Amino acid sequence: MAREYSRTQRVSDQLQRELASLIQLEIKDPRLGMVTVSAVEVTKDLAYAKVFVTFLAINDQQPVDEKLEVLNHAAGFLRSLLAKSIKLRTIPQLSFYYDDSISRGQYLSNLIDKAMASDNQHHSAESDQDNSNQEAE
Repeated sequence: MAREYSRTQRVSDQLQRELASLIQLEIKDPRLGMVTVSAVEVTKDLAYAKVFVTFLAINDQQPVDEKLEVLNHAAGFLRSLLAKSIKLRTIPQLSFYYDDSISRGQYLSNLIDKAMASDNQHHSAESDQDNSNQEAE
């Protein structure tokens, strides 16, 4: 019998909330900028956690890699802070990953907008041609 809301999901959600505030309040590295914790995936044994993050106004891969390096370097520090704020027997090992779903979604949305604009332009050109053909008759 599967539970609707598993323990790993509850732990993931709590880690996401806690990490979001800890990164904002405790990490003082100026290279980091604005970080959003978009998701946390915890293994069933709660030993490891993949933390997915996005960065405000970053499109280039090099700054993303640098920011991930800063976060992964601070993972032990963040883990020790989590141990003080969350009551778990063991706090998962943290590893940070870039969540590109937002930028990928924006890219796809831009492609759709361009296709729609091109399609509208094509249809308006056809209707202009149809009107001029009717006037010529």
